Amino acid sequence: MRVNPNSYDNDVIAWANEQARLLRAGCFDALDIEHIADEIEDVGKSEQRELANRMAVLLSHLLKWQLQPKRRGASWEITVRNQRKAITLHLKQVPSLKAKLSDSEWWEVVWGDAISQAAKETGIGDFPESCPWTFDQIMNPEFWPAPLD
Repeated sequence: MRVNPNSYDNDVIAWANEQARLLRAGCFDALDIEHIADEIEDVGKSEQRELANRMAVLLSHLLKWQLQPKRRGASWEITVRNQRKAITLHLKQVPSLKAKLSDSEWWEVVWGDAISQAAKETGIGDFPESCPWTFDQIMNPEFWPAPLD
């Protein structure tokens, strides 16, 4: 039995190029439908991961801004501004991701990631149980959390 060098398991890039060629040629019977479906689903998951990762980075920096006012610097500010822009652009490019913003389980996971990042970077271990800010606050370019007293 000869192994196809363009099989999904051997070389996913070669496989993808072969599948694209077959699609364009109209050779639908030769397509690897199961793996094509998996890859299409993975595109959506990848987009969701990107949004969650960017939001966690943004939230962790807002936490650090709030909890360590003496350590505030230009790099934190730049990171916050860049993540806000990237999230706005990502939501514009993939509007169906906006549904995640009303999903409480999604926010729990993102918040957990944000406090893990902030804890690792600050050594602080006491954080609010849930995100104290609304999405509108988080994304507002004028919003910078006040230090806790």
